[in-house]
Amino acid sequence: MEIKLSPRFKKSFAKLHPRIQRKAVEKMAVFRKNQFDPRLNTHKLRGERKDEWAYSVDYSYRIVFVFLKDDVMLCLDIGTHDELY
Repeated sequence: MEIKLSPRFKKSFAKLHPRIQRKAVEKMAVFRKNQFDPRLNTHKLRGERKDEWAYSVDYSYRIVFVFLKDDVMLCLDIGTHDELY
């Protein structure tokens, strides 16, 4: 799985506490191996964001992404549930 990062994701990621950044990198490694690993709680979004997906970094933080191809995904943003939804 190839993971690409949008400019918005990079900006949001840079603002995060280093502890959350480390967790996000760890979860990306899990995602790269298995996009639907139960530890990620990967789920499809609804409504206006029905083409997007999200997975959990921890209890508060999520990564929102889209599949570009079967083996390529684009991270759109990272943040808390309230910031993203």
